Amino acid sequence: MILNLVTPNDPILNQKLEPFDPNSIDLEQTVSDMFETMYHHNGIGLSANQVGLPYRLFVMGTPEMELVFINPILRLESEEMVIADEGCLTFPGLYVKIKRPEEIRLVSTNMQGMTEARTYKGMTARIIQHEYDHLEGIDYLKRANRFHLDQARRQYKKRMKKR
Repeated sequence: MILNLVTPNDPILNQKLEPFDPNSIDLEQTVSDMFETMYHHNGIGLSANQVGLPYRLFVMGTPEMELVFINPILRLESEEMVIADEGCLTFPGLYVKIKRPEEIRLVSTNMQGMTEARTYKGMTARIIQHEYDHLEGIDYLKRANRFHLDQARRQYKKRMKKR
């Protein structure tokens, strides 16, 4: 089932979500619905609060490689920083240059209930950080510097005028 995305001003997007008991919900159905919603909107990541669910949970990937993160905790970030364009299903069409660590270490629970600590690099690390920020009540626009944000908004307006 495709879930409704919340609007950018929905208060749930500004709340830090607390860990939850995955057994308290139909986790399989929730995760399936989140992936279906993410694919429907051509996304590569989706946090539960983006669809109005107060769970510390996000999904990411492609149909060939789906990843689920339950109650994630970011443990380590490398000092090496990389700037790249990021978009967000909450702000469709708005792509902003964001500076993020190249490598991270994340502890989370998987669908089998096992806790894992893994290191991620590159684009995977960037997507994880973006979705993790959602769970912390932080949207990517808060990570942008003023110059890049203004530049992105100008480009967005140009694209909208061409439609």
